[in-house]
Amino acid sequence: MIQSFRMAIKSISGNKMRAFLTMLGIIIGVMALVILVSLVSGATGNVTDTIASLGSDQITVRVSDNKGNPLSIADLSAWMEEDAFGRIAPVATESVTAKYGTETGSMTVYGTTAPYGDIQKLNVLVGRFLKTADEENVSFVCVINETAATDLVGYADCLGEEIRLNGHRFRVVGVLKDDDTSLTSVFRSGSRVAYVPYAALIRISGTVTGEVTSFYVSAGTGTTVDGAKERMTELLKERFDQDEDAFSLSSQNALESALSSVTSILAVLLGGIAAISLIVGGIGIMNIMLVTVTERTREIGIRKAIGASRGMILTQFLVEAVVICMLGCALGILGSWSVLRLITTVVSGLDISFHMSGSVVLIAVLFCFFIGIVFGLYPANKAARMAPIDALHYGG
Repeated sequence: MIQSFRMAIKSISGNKMRAFLTMLGIIIGVMALVILVSLVSGATGNVTDTIASLGSDQITVRVSDNKGNPLSIADLSAWMEEDAFGRIAPVATESVTAKYGTETGSMTVYGTTAPYGDIQKLNVLVGRFLKTADEENVSFVCVINETAATDLVGYADCLGEEIRLNGHRFRVVGVLKDDDTSLTSVFRSGSRVAYVPYAALIRISGTVTGEVTSFYVSAGTGTTVDGAKERMTELLKERFDQDEDAFSLSSQNALESALSSVTSILAVLLGGIAAISLIVGGIGIMNIMLVTVTERTREIGIRKAIGASRGMILTQFLVEAVVICMLGCALGILGSWSVLRLITTVVSGLDISFHMSGSVVLIAVLFCFFIGIVFGLYPANKAARMAPIDALHYGG
């Protein structure tokens, strides 16, 4: 085997350009496989981390049929005492007309309670978010986002200013920063948004009532999101006559799982496409090995004449095919690493990096080894089956 390896290296060294061109298909195939799968994995990891940072412990609950037994804020407060839950906050939405001085514009108002800010991980720029006392006292205070502050009032630090929402005066007690640190901020970026106590929204709205039909829940300390969802499902089923169709629960975990499933399928598809390139490269190796066998027919005849067995000849040419394939694989992996480093440098401002996965590299190595054997076996077998007398008389 060692002798066959040395002969393979000598043969490849004697025809460097032809060997490189033969390897080129394998090099391109390996680079396509490793780079594409690494890009998908890197992008998936970045998106998954972003989703997780936006609130992966958050559960959204929507009630579609109260079965004559509507939920109230008092019910949510009672449930919040359970260990399975961290915080619970109702939410209701109303589109209103906002006015400050001579400036007028539409604004989306969310009626909620103090825990909402923690659940949604809202980032307060100046001032504060809503407090429990605001809800209890039905205070006409509001927390607006940075876009609403600059568009309507004219500047961000507008604490203490009064704006009118559907004609009702609300004092600004906080301004939220427009950023991407929360899922809420991402989805509402660029819109004028205000948060007011739930009870205050009921006062100024003609549609919002004391019935809670939508609320958010965070998992308690030491409780998983699935555990919190399971407990909330039990409570809601008890409340709504065991009818699971009366409500729905969703969480970021489901989004992460769906994303992971989609990207896994995408990685497999891209890997399959890249594998086709490797197969094409393997066909090129088989073609060149057939040419090599023809060129070295007399050498084969001489070796057989002095006692080389059929297995030795087959091993010699099979090892040569595998060596060509593995050298191409090594160059492809090196090229993939260089390209991924370059891509990571180019997109460094996006806070994302791409790294070669050890499992993908291992798959590429094993697949190349397999290709070397499969596409080298026919030329090697052809060489091994040559009759010594015919090989010695070959004059090609």
